[in-house]
Amino acid sequence: MSKVFAIVAGEASGDQLGAPLIKELKKRYPDAKFIGIGGDKMIKQGLESLFEMERLSVMGLFEVLSRLPELLKIRKTLKDYFIANPPDVFIGIDAPDFNLPLAKMLKLAGIKTVHYVCPSVWAWREKRVEKIKLSVDTMLCLLPFEVDFCNKHQLNAKFVGHTLADKITIEKQSDYARKELAIDLESHVLCMMPGSRQSEIKRMAPLFIEAVNLIHKEVPFLHVIIPVANEKRKLQLNEYLKNAKFDYQIIHQNSIQALNAANVALITSGTAALEAMLCKTPMVVSYKANWLTYKIISKLLTIDYVSLPNIIANKPIVKELIQDDATVDNIKNEMLKIMDQQNQLIQIQEFATLHKTLIAKADIQAANAIDNLIKPI
Repeated sequence: MSKVFAIVAGEASGDQLGAPLIKELKKRYPDAKFIGIGGDKMIKQGLESLFEMERLSVMGLFEVLSRLPELLKIRKTLKDYFIANPPDVFIGIDAPDFNLPLAKMLKLAGIKTVHYVCPSVWAWREKRVEKIKLSVDTMLCLLPFEVDFCNKHQLNAKFVGHTLADKITIEKQSDYARKELAIDLESHVLCMMPGSRQSEIKRMAPLFIEAVNLIHKEVPFLHVIIPVANEKRKLQLNEYLKNAKFDYQIIHQNSIQALNAANVALITSGTAALEAMLCKTPMVVSYKANWLTYKIISKLLTIDYVSLPNIIANKPIVKELIQDDATVDNIKNEMLKIMDQQNQLIQIQEFATLHKTLIAKADIQAANAIDNLIKPI
């Protein structure tokens, strides 16, 4: 009987992890079936997606509330389907608030469960790990220190690194990316990434665009590239870009190509910062949450940084402009600083060192851990 893998990803970064994992699992199980929720990349690898991944892409304590009935309905539909048609394993990719409760219900029904991307329990609400243990048979960790944290709490964990760390070269591939995008090799290129979720773009895009308008006055030959997660986000972003006074180029999905082509990047906190780090693109990270969401979470945080490069390094490599510090003037000033070549070189050298710590053949390691879980005893 062929294997059945249930996989649920909730946003573009999860789709990016899920697609090569499916590809690797297909090498081992050519007749396997993959079913759940994913984006274009996972679907291209053969996933049957029961819902649009966009429906799960929501962030923030209070932003979730307006979508809660729909999210609960989707989760119940998946639970009922997977219990009626048990897969060999359920793999939740990130989206912990959605995936972990679903994993718990499936685990109680006797289904093996894996969670890919360790939730940031080491950053806030550490006691959550006790509930996670009830939901997950194996945790797949992107960052080395996460395994020690999980093991301390008797949660089975495996460090797999990041699939992008394996694929992206240590040396920046700027010239190749610019040729692919038809950008002059001498241009000063800024990659602007105001988020992959609707709520993020609504909050951050006007701020970013106004700041880049001011930067453009001081760097007149600036070329801006903007990768978007999907067509819906492109349409949303186009409304804000009506106020842009700079030349820009929108790229569908290919954030790595955009970051490789860029001299510098302006990024919302999240996976995009990790991507920029791996591409050796100097950056400024800026983010604003719903004020009440931020007030609650900031009191619970136990770490000093929010961007992944700084968290991994445990020091301030990247400038973070968060909440009240996320102003047009602050963004403009910090971006102009990072356009200085000496400041860029410092970040690039740090990024190369951090990149090496995440190289671990992630797709193979993740598939091995799943193999070990579903093998007959």
